[in-house]
Amino acid sequence: MPPKGTPALFSTLARVPTDSPLAPSTGWSVLHLFCRVDPDLDAYALRRAVTSVRDDGYQVIPAALLGHKADLGLMVLGADLWRLRQFQTAVTAAGAQPVASYVSLTEVSEYAAGLPEEMRQARLFPQLPPEGKSAFCFYPMSKRRTAEYNWYGLEFEARKELMTGHGKVGRTFAGRILQVITGSTGLDDFEWGVTLFGVHPDDLKECVYQMRFDEGSANYAEFGPFYTGMVGPLDDVLAALIGGPSTT
Repeated sequence: MPPKGTPALFSTLARVPTDSPLAPSTGWSVLHLFCRVDPDLDAYALRRAVTSVRDDGYQVIPAALLGHKADLGLMVLGADLWRLRQFQTAVTAAGAQPVASYVSLTEVSEYAAGLPEEMRQARLFPQLPPEGKSAFCFYPMSKRRTAEYNWYGLEFEARKELMTGHGKVGRTFAGRILQVITGSTGLDDFEWGVTLFGVHPDDLKECVYQMRFDEGSANYAEFGPFYTGMVGPLDDVLAALIGGPSTT
């Protein structure tokens, strides 16, 4: 039994079956939360939630978002879905209300057979956020299924050739953009989540613009909503959202 006076939140968390984790057989689970933040946010409780999950070996990337869709972005990477759910519960209890979210897994694409082990590990277990790349955006995407352009009606070799061309365009942005693609087929509304970290905001714009011109995107890509902002330490992000001193 929890101690007398224990908040219901922590009483609930104590019953989560953390001794029976639910994790992918390869790679990490990934949760993107996009939250509305009110001035009465319990910043201490939010810091505690972030510190706790980081202490468990999970990565949390906070972002101050621009525009009307959401205020706070939290990208969380780690193994256990139960632990991600705990984190989401704690974030909500602190007063950051999710208005959108995305669930996915890190993966190595079927088109990347023979990838060097170092690159394979970087895709399955990325270390984020990248240094010097504080411009941020996230969007989901799927491959088109229409009578004229059905990605899944193509032979594997044709799809692989198109993806190779797509990758060549992406590699021209090396040093300016870090792209993290996570798989969400069967987990969320789209098939992939794309998270971009850039040196400058126009790096994000140019990267997405140029990659839309290759055949694999021009004919076969369907994009979801974009969330854009700035990555930084949690205290700096909170200072931008609710005021008060930052750590810089």
